[in-house]
Amino acid sequence: MKQKIVIISPALKAANNGNWQTANRWQKMLSPYYQVRISQNWPDGPEAQHDKVMLALHARRSASSIAAWAKAHAPSQAANISSPGLAVVLTGTDLYRDIHEDAQAAHSLELAQCLVVLQECGPEALPEALRERAMVMFQSTSERRALVKTQRHLRVVMVGHLRDEKTPETLMNAARLIAPNEGILIDHIGAPLDANLGQLAEATAADCPHYRWLGSLSHAQTRRRIQQAHLLVHTSRMEGGAHVVMEAVRSNTPVLASNIDGNRGMLGADYAGYFDWNNAEQLVSLLRQARASQSNNNDDSDLLKTLQAQSHQRAALFAPETEQASLLKLVANLLNTSSNTIT
Repeated sequence: MKQKIVIISPALKAANNGNWQTANRWQKMLSPYYQVRISQNWPDGPEAQHDKVMLALHARRSASSIAAWAKAHAPSQAANISSPGLAVVLTGTDLYRDIHEDAQAAHSLELAQCLVVLQECGPEALPEALRERAMVMFQSTSERRALVKTQRHLRVVMVGHLRDEKTPETLMNAARLIAPNEGILIDHIGAPLDANLGQLAEATAADCPHYRWLGSLSHAQTRRRIQQAHLLVHTSRMEGGAHVVMEAVRSNTPVLASNIDGNRGMLGADYAGYFDWNNAEQLVSLLRQARASQSNNNDDSDLLKTLQAQSHQRAALFAPETEQASLLKLVANLLNTSSNTIT
């Protein structure tokens, strides 16, 4: 009989956000070997007493389930002792805000046997005493073939709902610094979760014919536009390991990204496509360099070629087989120390 694993996700299928995509993907990767279900809360019924492993997405939003697991599986009554079979998966808001400001989120870290971070810089954001519990696990996505792209213009896409953490105004400010005749065309995909940012996107589109705000698109439509673009722009101020970055890399589309830990941990410290967070002028400079490099086919310093080569070197990190191997290793380690007792 397969051993039972529960994945705690603050969002379920209807939300179709990053948490749900991760939970759904992990369920499929683990199901050949284990009996896996996804739940928003734990315990969630009689079956909970048979669970051997919990993978909890989000230290703050899953804090009540994490605490309940720890109470049921605690190796002792001592405070701050990690609970067997429990892994907490940390998002960008966890790493770079909540665990430093929210007591429940911080306590979730202390209860976990393993702290899963989704990019290489993640462990540095943890309290030093807990870093030995950290495991880096890159998320994954399918590969898309490279497309032949026009040289008549530079097509740029940004993907991310319009909300504060994504800093979408950086892209809009950049669009206003670019003249319509420069050959740089910008598509912006994302729902207006912040109404003020939605109004700003509408105003930018009205004033800048080379900028289009497309609103929310399906995942399939979005991936196709990433695949067709010369560059993806990612302007976030905090990230735990952005899906859209790995989707771009696996679509043979290089990235221009804000120089924050979450992006450096995905793309590498020496990546050539960084701009300072919220610095539209630096972003525009990189876009103009990329546009100019479209005619420099014999120039080894060509920015697009450099970014393409660097992205290609990272692509294997985001392959499904890489993620599945890491996930199976995590679960095996958790099972080796999990307790059979539950109260």
